[in-house]
Amino acid sequence: MASIGSIGRSDASEQRLPKTVKVKNKQPSDRQITAEQILREAKEIQLEDDFKAPKTIITATLASVRDVYERAVANLPPGNEKRYWRRYVWLWIKYAVWEELSAGDAERAREVYRACLKLIPHASFTFAKVWLLAAKLEVRARRLDSARRILGTAIGLAPKHKLFRSYIELEMQLGNIDRCRALYEKYVEWAPSSATAWLKFAELESQLGEAARARALFELAVSQPLLDMPEALWKGYIDFEIEQGERERVRILYERLLDRTKHVKVWLSYARFEAEPLPTPEPPEGEEEDEEAAAARAEEEGPEAAAGRAVRARSVYERAFRSLREGQPDAKEEAVMLLEAWREFEQGCAAFRPAGDVAAAVAAVEAKLPRRIKRKRPAGGAAAGPDAPLEEYYDYAFPDEAGGAPNLKLLEAALRWKRQRMGGEEGGG
Repeated sequence: MASIGSIGRSDASEQRLPKTVKVKNKQPSDRQITAEQILREAKEIQLEDDFKAPKTIITATLASVRDVYERAVANLPPGNEKRYWRRYVWLWIKYAVWEELSAGDAERAREVYRACLKLIPHASFTFAKVWLLAAKLEVRARRLDSARRILGTAIGLAPKHKLFRSYIELEMQLGNIDRCRALYEKYVEWAPSSATAWLKFAELESQLGEAARARALFELAVSQPLLDMPEALWKGYIDFEIEQGERERVRILYERLLDRTKHVKVWLSYARFEAEPLPTPEPPEGEEEDEEAAAARAEEEGPEAAAGRAVRARSVYERAFRSLREGQPDAKEEAVMLLEAWREFEQGCAAFRPAGDVAAAVAAVEAKLPRRIKRKRPAGGAAAGPDAPLEEYYDYAFPDEAGGAPNLKLLEAALRWKRQRMGGEEGGG
C-alpha cells in the first residue's frame, strides 16, 4: 500500500507545467487582442472539448414515421359510438399536423384530413374539430373557396353550433356581411330554440345600424315556443331598446315579460329602469337628431325629470310587492329582497325630495318588513312520521300575517300534545 507521501510525489511528478513558448517576432500586431477576448476564446475551446456526442443517434426517416401513423389509423374503433372514436380521431389529427409542420407537405396533410372525414360516420356523430382544422389548413394556403366548401359540407352533413360560429367568424373576418346573414338564417332555422343564435344575429344587425332588422329578429326570437335561455334573450332585447333610447318600448317589453313570469328579478330590473335616465343614443353617421326630439328626450331623461322617474319606479315597487304577497305568499325571501331594494331606492331620493318626505317613505317601507322568527319543524319534512326529530329554522312573519299567528301557535301546541300522548301510550303499553 502506497504511503501518502509517495502519492503526493507521484502526482507532482505527473503534473508538470508546459514549456514556455518563445516569441520570435516581437513587433506589435496591427490587430490588438484584449484579455477579455482571449479568455472568451479559451472558454469556448474548453466547452468544445468537454462536449461529447452521444454514441448512438437514432434517426427516423419520414417514410418510417409515416408508416407508423398509417399502421395506427388502420385499426378502426370497435363500434359506432363517439367515445370509442375520440382517441382514434386524435391520431388522424396528429398525423395531419405532423405532415404539415414536420414533413412540410401540405398536400399530404390535406389528404389525411379527407381520409379521416370519409371514415367518420356523420349520420351518427361528427367531430367539429376535424372539419375546422381542415378548413384552417385551406385558409393558411389561401384557398378560401376550398375552406368554404369544407365548412358548407360540414353544415350540410352534420350541423353543430361550433361549426356555424366558426364559419360565421371566418366570413366576418373577410368582411362578407351578406354571407354572414345567410349563415345566421340557416343557423336559426336549424336551431330555433337557441337564444344565443338569435342574440348574435340581432347583435350583428345592431352593429350595422339596422335597428329595424334587429328589432324584427328579436320579435321572431321571443315568439318561439321553446327557448333554451329565454331570460338571456329578453334581457338582450331590453338592453337593445335601452341603447336605442326607446323608453316606451322598454316599458312595453317589461309588461310583456311580466305576463310570462313574475320573478322578483324582473320586478327589480323594471324598477331600476324607471328610476334611471336612459343613455343618449348616437345618431347614424351623416345624420343629426331632430331638435324637437332632442328637447323631448332631455325633458324626460334630464336631472329635472328625476322626480317623475321616481314616481314611476315607486309604482313598480308597489305592484311588485302586492304581486308577490298575493300571488306567491311562500316567496318570503324574494319579498324581503324587494323591500330592501325599495328602501334603498327611497333613501336615494334625498337629492331631489324634501327630507321629511324621504323619512316618511322609508318608514312606510320599513313598516312592511317582516320579523325574523325561529320555528321548529320535522327534520324529514312533510313525509316525516310523528316520531321524527324537530329541527329549527328561521321564518319571516309579515305584518299582514299577524292574524294567523295565534292559530299557528295553537296548531304547534296541538302537535306537541299529540306526540306526548302517543309517547305515554307506548310507555304504558
